[in-house]
Amino acid sequence: MIIGIDHIGLASDDPDALAGPLTALGLARSDSGVAAGYQVGCEFWNDPARPGAPAVEVVAPLTPESAIAHHLAARGPGLYHVAFRVDDLAGEVARLRREGFVPVDDRPHDGARPGMRVQFLYLRRPAGLLVELVEYTAAG
Repeated sequence: MIIGIDHIGLASDDPDALAGPLTALGLARSDSGVAAGYQVGCEFWNDPARPGAPAVEVVAPLTPESAIAHHLAARGPGLYHVAFRVDDLAGEVARLRREGFVPVDDRPHDGARPGMRVQFLYLRRPAGLLVELVEYTAAG
């Protein structure tokens, strides 16, 4: 089942440049990590007055071969994906496939936070929407 929005992903090749604007929006960097399977570094920004509220994730390439590097080259920086927290990753991937979403990943990968497992799906029409499903294990 989808529990709610976990975060909104922004693609950037200069995450340090976003610190000022995100701070001006009332957000503070809460944590960061690497999603090695995707070759990306991630920073999570939250509203300190609203613990548990959805975050803004800044995603940056660690190598020129990462998917985000290709995305930035083709489309530039900006909104990248919407991530939904789920309680059954495999079940939600199967359900969304039946609803027309196409898996980007062939299997779940470790995310940038401890205990985070993720899988991406894409819906070309009507929105060109990249969705990340996020499941946290007991370690998360």
